[in-house]
Amino acid sequence: MATSTLHEQHGHWPQAESVQDFRRNIAAVQSRIAAACERAGRDPAGVRLLPVSKTKPEAILRLAYAAGCRHFGENKPQEAYGKWQAMQDLGDLHWSVIGHLQTNKAKLVARFATEFQALDSLRVAEALERRLQEEGRSLDVFVQVNTSMEDSKYGLPPAEVAAFLQALPAFPALRVRGLMTLAMFSADATRVRQCFVRLRALRDRLRQDAPGGAGLDELSMGMSGDYEIAIEEGATVVRVGQAIFGARATPDALYWPTAGAGAGEQG
Repeated sequence: MATSTLHEQHGHWPQAESVQDFRRNIAAVQSRIAAACERAGRDPAGVRLLPVSKTKPEAILRLAYAAGCRHFGENKPQEAYGKWQAMQDLGDLHWSVIGHLQTNKAKLVARFATEFQALDSLRVAEALERRLQEEGRSLDVFVQVNTSMEDSKYGLPPAEVAAFLQALPAFPALRVRGLMTLAMFSADATRVRQCFVRLRALRDRLRQDAPGGAGLDELSMGMSGDYEIAIEEGATVVRVGQAIFGARATPDALYWPTAGAGAGEQG
């Protein structure tokens, strides 16, 4: 089992500036995914790599596309929507919104996103449902859970997830696929692992009583610094940004206003 995180590289990953850079970085991440799966006795085909492209410009995303990326994760709906508009010539691209959503941005997500991984409010569920019905679309969603118990993080407390899931059949345009979490941002692998263990254990408990139509097969957990630990604990989706794209010039605080309090960041 992995005994350390890669969080010390946060902010220091080399920039990907060519198709070759992206191919090399993706291959390195896939190799680590395969190794983690081998340690856990899992099939690597059961882990989806979601490249997190937030803050990166369209030109860089096009290089990643040329290297084989077909699914991008973004935090801010407006930023993601702009990229979606600019890249509609690439018909096989899929967009996942992985950051906190305000109800007034639901119309953007309903228009372009394939997936929303940060559902933690019935108000947001209602706003998405209304906008999706207007667009004639449906949306895969993950329920975000705050497994680290940090005030700086979004997500439902684990004790509230069961009741939340029971309310979601009222929103038929939302297809519940699983749970998502951000682990504690720490070099202590044991503390990080505990967050992933909590999410897997919660999912296993909830499965027997999940309402009809709510799928809990997926666990989205793990980022550039800790995705190997997440895979060892059952992750089916890992959200990897900096290890593929390189470090971001934009400060964490733009995406996580309480980043200084330990909020971390996606990817």
